[in-house]
Amino acid sequence: MPDGETATLSVVIAAATRALDLAGVASPRVDAELIAAHVLGISRSRLLTAPVPDAGQRARISDLVGRRSARVPLQHLTGTAPFYGHELAVGEGVFIPRFETELLVEWAQKARRQLVQTPKTTIVDLCGGSGAIAIAMRDAGTDVWCVERSPAALRWLRRNVASLAPDVHVVEGDVTDPATLRELDGTVDLVLSNPPYVPEGAPVDVEVSVYDPHDAVFAGGDGLALMPGLVDRAAGLLRPGGRLGIEHDDSHGETLPALIRATGRFDEVTDHRDLAGRPRFVTARRVAD
Repeated sequence: MPDGETATLSVVIAAATRALDLAGVASPRVDAELIAAHVLGISRSRLLTAPVPDAGQRARISDLVGRRSARVPLQHLTGTAPFYGHELAVGEGVFIPRFETELLVEWAQKARRQLVQTPKTTIVDLCGGSGAIAIAMRDAGTDVWCVERSPAALRWLRRNVASLAPDVHVVEGDVTDPATLRELDGTVDLVLSNPPYVPEGAPVDVEVSVYDPHDAVFAGGDGLALMPGLVDRAAGLLRPGGRLGIEHDDSHGETLPALIRATGRFDEVTDHRDLAGRPRFVTARRVAD
């Protein structure tokens, strides 16, 4: 990393980009710029007009670039992860929200607007993690519940809810347990979930295998271990006509919709693709028993 009083920010960022590229980081330039912006306390868009970093700032950038080169997630270095217009606090013990999940939220926002709010739209987020989905869905006229069982994730969830959406209800519980939110059975308009779904042994990035909680990523040999219980609990919560949305592995584009149809409790079962054309999440409508 360049040093000296004349090392401009562009030179520092260029050197950081080279180091990250050599380390195999997928987006070296973006990560270098975000690290620099974090250290300087400015937005990435303001880097072009930022002054020459001082020695302490250059040292801090160099340290963070070294840690990122060791594949520590960028979000762990900055302490935040952007999601649907919010900056969520993240760190050890909680799954880092990904952009792909915003596609599920976009679908859910459209579905929510189509539902009758009498007096409120009730939404449940199962496997809440950092609270990304629950916080993104919080709006006027909604009553949002978020369920998580991991003590480590719950600490981040409660912190994010307290700062970003204090009226979201946080519940510690097992999303497959019939007793979880039993008081809401048959009344919920939307159930959403980004559960663990990666098959054990599937190749994943170092950032995932080392830093994301194992139980928030992997779910048995086929990645579907949690799905039957989760779908059953969702069916219990939803009112007739209520909607379900579940993110899944790209290998589940046929198997998860088939699992949902086989319950006999849903129709309009539809799988949706992400921007790369890969199967990404499934939606369905609750029918009357």
